[in-house]
Amino acid sequence: MPDILAENLSGKAVMGSDGTELGMLYNITMNLKTGTLADLVVEPDEQIDPDDVDFPTDEEGNFELPVQRVQAVKDYIVVQR
Repeated sequence: MPDILAENLSGKAVMGSDGTELGMLYNITMNLKTGTLADLVVEPDEQIDPDDVDFPTDEEGNFELPVQRVQAVKDYIVVQR
């Protein structure tokens, strides 16, 4: 995947590979020791039932999607479901 600036990801919509709109990118976490990206923190879409999504959530109810599941970044961030 080519380099992408973090500022270009801010507020980008996140979609599952099955076409489900999961929500909006809220934040990105990283491993401070290695510098590798860890998870995309996604604020869930109002119309999605969190029980229908197989991703862990944080204490605020945001999805934590492993960065390894990112398949494409264009108009949406597409993640493997």
